[in-house]
Amino acid sequence: MSSSRTLMVPDGLAGERVDVGISRMLGLSRTRAADLVSAGHVLIEGQAPARSTRLEPGAMIFVELPDEKPTASVRPQIAEGMSLVHQDDDIVVIDKPVGVAAHPSTGWSGPTVLGHLAAAGVSIRTSGDPDRQGIVSRLDVGTSGLMVVARTERAYTTLKDAFRAREVGKVYHAVCQGAPDQPEGTIEAPIGRSPHHDYKFAVRRDGKYSVTHYSTLEALHGATLLRIQLETGRTHQIRVHMSALHHPLVGDPLYGADPTLAEKVGLIRQWLHAMELTFLHPATGDPVTYTSQYPRDLQDSLDSLRTV
Repeated sequence: MSSSRTLMVPDGLAGERVDVGISRMLGLSRTRAADLVSAGHVLIEGQAPARSTRLEPGAMIFVELPDEKPTASVRPQIAEGMSLVHQDDDIVVIDKPVGVAAHPSTGWSGPTVLGHLAAAGVSIRTSGDPDRQGIVSRLDVGTSGLMVVARTERAYTTLKDAFRAREVGKVYHAVCQGAPDQPEGTIEAPIGRSPHHDYKFAVRRDGKYSVTHYSTLEALHGATLLRIQLETGRTHQIRVHMSALHHPLVGDPLYGADPTLAEKVGLIRQWLHAMELTFLHPATGDPVTYTSQYPRDLQDSLDSLRTV
């Protein structure tokens, strides 16, 4: 079920981005408005706009409003192993352990980044869906490492735009099975949902543009430690691209890894860690870089791969 609205752009919103204008006219969060535009639920004078389209006074906007799915609420809960790398009035940078989701979702009962911040007394004052406030990018539950969360509306808008414009440096370390034919390279292959499994993603012709850069850090026994830099940030991007290269991440049977190798080195999740984040601070405009170290399970399994 859904409803629809037809709106005329008032003079006061002339020149605003379409997602900003819709959020103000309908009282929606900017995130929800942007999602409606991206999903094709918005037409301006009968044409589907981009999110960056500027509104003209008197233009007619048609907005389809699909029923929203029920959302989970943020439950304050300290996540064991979570550390705050940096905190100021605008942002908080956290080092997320494995087994923690970025935000609540239907069916997930475990700890979340937002739940940890709430329990630690770190306030988030941004627009957006209540269960995702401040989230500008995410890490999978099974991936550890650095995340930045916006605390203010200024930071939220600035960082969202920076991630969309690919102005955020994102460096990961990963261990893949075997050794890629080239010690360094770029994987450019569109990613979309798997046609066979809703919870998986795959390289697809009709997928979203996706680019991953990799270089070899160390040759291991039956595996390779890689430095990976993301140009785009699709769900499961590194896992999908390395699988498409026929070198899935160690400990990632969902994307084709040999489970016996992970068992041999005592690893129960994919070997993938978000090592470095670089961006312009949303308040000062100064470049900032935050770094992380391997958690114990990844370090132990890496040591094993050096000796087996």
